[in-house]
Amino acid sequence: MTALPRAADRSWWLEEALADPALRGEDTPPLGRDVHADVVVIGGGYTGMWTAYFLKEREPGLDVVLLEQDICGGGPSGRNGGFLNAYYDDAGFLISRFGDEGRRTVEIAARSIDGIGEWAERHGVDIGYERAGDLGISTSPRQDADVEETLRDARRLDLDDVYRPLSPERVRERFDSPVARGGVEIRHAAGVQPARLARALRLVLLQRGVRIFEGTPVSRFSARPRVIAETSGGRVTARRAVLGINAWAVAWRAFRRRVMARGTYVVVTAPAPDALATMNWRGGGVYDFRTSLHYLRRTPDGRVAFGGAGLRVAPQRIDGRYRYDERSVAGLVEDLRRWFPTLADVALEAAWGGPVDVSGYHVPFYGTLPGGSAHYGLGFTGNGVGPCHLGGRILSGLALGVEDETTTLPLVGLDAKRFPREPFFTPGERLISHAILRKDALEDEGRTPSAPLRLLAGLPRKLGYHLGP
Repeated sequence: MTALPRAADRSWWLEEALADPALRGEDTPPLGRDVHADVVVIGGGYTGMWTAYFLKEREPGLDVVLLEQDICGGGPSGRNGGFLNAYYDDAGFLISRFGDEGRRTVEIAARSIDGIGEWAERHGVDIGYERAGDLGISTSPRQDADVEETLRDARRLDLDDVYRPLSPERVRERFDSPVARGGVEIRHAAGVQPARLARALRLVLLQRGVRIFEGTPVSRFSARPRVIAETSGGRVTARRAVLGINAWAVAWRAFRRRVMARGTYVVVTAPAPDALATMNWRGGGVYDFRTSLHYLRRTPDGRVAFGGAGLRVAPQRIDGRYRYDERSVAGLVEDLRRWFPTLADVALEAAWGGPVDVSGYHVPFYGTLPGGSAHYGLGFTGNGVGPCHLGGRILSGLALGVEDETTTLPLVGLDAKRFPREPFFTPGERLISHAILRKDALEDEGRTPSAPLRLLAGLPRKLGYHLGP
């Protein structure tokens, strides 16, 4: 058996970011007393930190307290693939469901792709921003049809200025891997070093007077009649609250059937810039069209960060297997070697994982808990780097009672499609997830999955979920 790479401390991205003294920043010890605030934000990932940022943008004198159970960026915001995109892939659902308002959602979300780069430049922070577009490639005959469907949808939705078809020859000019067939260029997309973005947000928040308490999990939360967030060291009493809790929402009764946690994992190689140059890969993110997709990007020093979707490993809680799961990592290593035979002798430096908050419609939803003082944004489904920027604008507006172009989007108040109740959901979901992974693996090998396997893998779509093939 091939030796597996070490488990990174949270992620290789965070290790790299925290080595920069500016991004490591000042210490923010756990809460150790009772405090009052205008707004308490729970969660130090992109959703919570962008919300805190836009709260201070809207009202600079606002007293904002942010509570994070680990360190800011320690969760999915510091572990993801760094793909900075919008809702182009979800435009079909949004426009068919909401018409012109759905199109408005796509257009406003797209502003974040450039807006985050402009934000980094304005604040003088290095987040590894790269405006190079993405490359979606087919890696099996089955995926050829997915590429064609993507291009047909782009033409139908008037998005053919975003999606550009690429022949196999044109793909190899940009990414000469033996698995690559035809593909599509996503022209309006960018990439970031995800942990650098998270830590830069933390830095700017501290400069703007946001009180951050890290290592401070919330043990009890109440929003009626007033907001109280209790921790082991003290409580925060506030007029308003924002919940940016990502996949940890599965443990909250209010959200249990509205989100599902799923694991995703990443392997990073040692630097190999010469080997990547022989493949013509000089930048931009790459992904395939599997249901359990692979997503990858190269770092400035010539590493490959190679990720892939995994299983839902624990119902109603987030445990250590989301941080590092040997079975998922082993599968990624095998796939990485297949995609990159030129890296056969290149060491694998680290691997890590993280949870994803999956929603039934594949887009996030925003709302307010009973009582009217606590607001939430959940269900980013692995596509949060750009949309969380929009989410911060939405949630800051909701917390302040503002009606503007973001708080009136149809994602606000969206009735998230519920997942089935237990005890049926967990065994059914695991059966379907294994069927999806098996189907993808067979198609990677050029084999045709059986009809029962295809039927089982496609069951979520038949039940109205925007998940699965």
